[in-house]
Amino acid sequence: MNKPLSVLVLSALVLTSCGSVRDSRANPFNWFGNSRSEPVEASADVNPLIPRSRRASIFRTKEDTTYRGREVGEVTNLLIERRPGGAIVRATGVGDRQNLFDVKLVPVPEESDEDTLTYAFKALQTRGPVGTTASRSVTAAVWLTDNQLAGIREIRVKAARNVQVSRR
Repeated sequence: MNKPLSVLVLSALVLTSCGSVRDSRANPFNWFGNSRSEPVEASADVNPLIPRSRRASIFRTKEDTTYRGREVGEVTNLLIERRPGGAIVRATGVGDRQNLFDVKLVPVPEESDEDTLTYAFKALQTRGPVGTTASRSVTAAVWLTDNQLAGIREIRVKAARNVQVSRR
């Protein structure tokens, strides 16, 4: 009975002294002090809105931003859905094999003019089984604003073996 009572009294004394240790140098939380804000000198040749280029390294290569997709086999459906402020052009297609990913409608400026928009239906493809038609189906969409649609009479989406056309 004497031992638990002495441990209780000793622990109470240690805990009550924490208030005075709180501000002392013995507390490791006080070793670096409080944080404060300091202004940073901005040089005239650095724009904070433009990210700095990353250094070249042996572990980091320059990223190639070109899209390496190939045309999907066939476009089966082309749908243009009007929305406030523009339209959504949605195309569904069937690839030759399974494992299609990163599907995009890529603009083709060489075949577009002031009244026609042409898109290539492309996807990244890996070797895989042929599978069923449902397992090879993919969908991609692109948003067009009213300004982009002004004067456009025809939207074309081309694939490897066919072209789907929607006219106003």
